[in-house]
Amino acid sequence: MGILLISDIRKHFGGHTVLDGIDMEIEEGKIYQLIGPNGSGKTTLINVISGMLKPDGGKIVFDGQDITTKGLYDTFNTGLVRTWQIPQPFRTLTTLENFVISSGDNSGESFLLAPLKSKWKDDEKKITDDALEIMEMVGLIKQKDTVSQNLSGGQQKLLELGRAMMSSAKMILMDEPIAGVNPTLAHEIFDKISKICKKQKITFLIVEHRLDIALQYADYIFAMNQGKIIAQGNPNDVIKHPEVVESYLGE
Repeated sequence: MGILLISDIRKHFGGHTVLDGIDMEIEEGKIYQLIGPNGSGKTTLINVISGMLKPDGGKIVFDGQDITTKGLYDTFNTGLVRTWQIPQPFRTLTTLENFVISSGDNSGESFLLAPLKSKWKDDEKKITDDALEIMEMVGLIKQKDTVSQNLSGGQQKLLELGRAMMSSAKMILMDEPIAGVNPTLAHEIFDKISKICKKQKITFLIVEHRLDIALQYADYIFAMNQGKIIAQGNPNDVIKHPEVVESYLGE
């Protein structure tokens, strides 16, 4: 059984059907990619899965829980976390501070316990140690004291990935993680995602347009067009599928 099961998901805006009966099964510890032309429904699907939008029909089950009607915050608390196409760090905080505040395991955040340092100092040390370890994984350890607004665009993408990991995510939804990033750093970002997936057993579902780079790192591809899944499977097979060639890649 997959970690994420999506059955007959539908979404309408006015009289326009954006998601038209989406079925997906995603297994734990793999990298999945969602491809398709602009307007095919990819970001809307990510928004529905993450709880940002409510579906008009169908069912979503994550890690054994029905999350169909959960909002963004409650979905996040199940371990299903999303990042954003445009990174949204706390711009005046350092990289380390951004990582630390992304953890939800600090008892010092409790109103009652905050004045009692002895009750949360161990939590703070563990969170800081975890943050440094994850910064090493995503390649930001040298930037730990850099204010996040001074990071490059690619480094801010890595910051988004690291912050998602700090939340103890079981699965991460990513919307165009290499948009606007130079090819060398784009490969570095996907290489780190691949290593994290294998080592940490975190599942990824990624929307990405730069197929020349992204497909090299995918275990499985879903191709969308006009709100439907038109092909799925091995990346090499999917990009040769006639409907995918016609709708997305061109002749």
